[in-house]
Amino acid sequence: MVDSRRSRLYVYANDGGRPRLVADYYVTLGKNGTEKTREGDQKTPIGVYHVTANLPRKKLTDFYGAGAFPINYPNEWDRRQGRNGHGIWLHGVPSDVYSRPPRASDGCIVLANADLVALGRQLQIGLTPVIIADEIEWSDAAALQAERASLAAELEHWRADWQSRDTERYLAHYSEHFAAPGQNYSSWAEHKRKVSAARNWIKVNLGRVTMVRYPRERDVVVVTFDQDYRSDGLSNLMKKRQYWAKEAERWKIIYEGPA
Repeated sequence: MVDSRRSRLYVYANDGGRPRLVADYYVTLGKNGTEKTREGDQKTPIGVYHVTANLPRKKLTDFYGAGAFPINYPNEWDRRQGRNGHGIWLHGVPSDVYSRPPRASDGCIVLANADLVALGRQLQIGLTPVIIADEIEWSDAAALQAERASLAAELEHWRADWQSRDTERYLAHYSEHFAAPGQNYSSWAEHKRKVSAARNWIKVNLGRVTMVRYPRERDVVVVTFDQDYRSDGLSNLMKKRQYWAKEAERWKIIYEGPA
């Protein structure tokens, strides 16, 4: 997790559902601060991302130092907000530099080479979330657990309603503002009604569920999970990402797609 106001990157382990601090490092961020919105604005994005690759030193110029870890900016939420640009990485510094000033990158998150190497041991490609925020805010543990339980219950209702083939009850979990790759709510609903009508049975299991609140968006949570879908017409395993938002005090899905 990057606390942009303190120019610090904190590494937390998931210890039974609670964050346990493992390490923290000084980082350099964009010359023009945070909240990236467009190509070339030299800002670091605010949001929830994940590492997409590990680029070793030998594949890069010395500018990137010990290597680089690209993240998936712009993510689904960024594109929904009209943000663009690309090439936001966690990377090192040239071999003749120890570190750079707090605001000196073109938008990337830059660490001392030794710190990048240490961080790299903790990162899992496609799995480790990278949360970039204005600052870390600590919540009351009981309130946080209650909210997590509320969303977990909605996720389970969604799974059970999908499995039941009660398509209208299943679709009630989706916002009218919903979007998926190449689809809006209307086309999604039409597609799901056709698929459900063609199936005699559906089994859906979810595993490795994660829930991360989106920075600056009080009522938006990114939910990622492994999905095991089986039916009389299709069986597949995939990693899925959903964005849930509160609408009239009820959690609704506003985005869904592969992670």
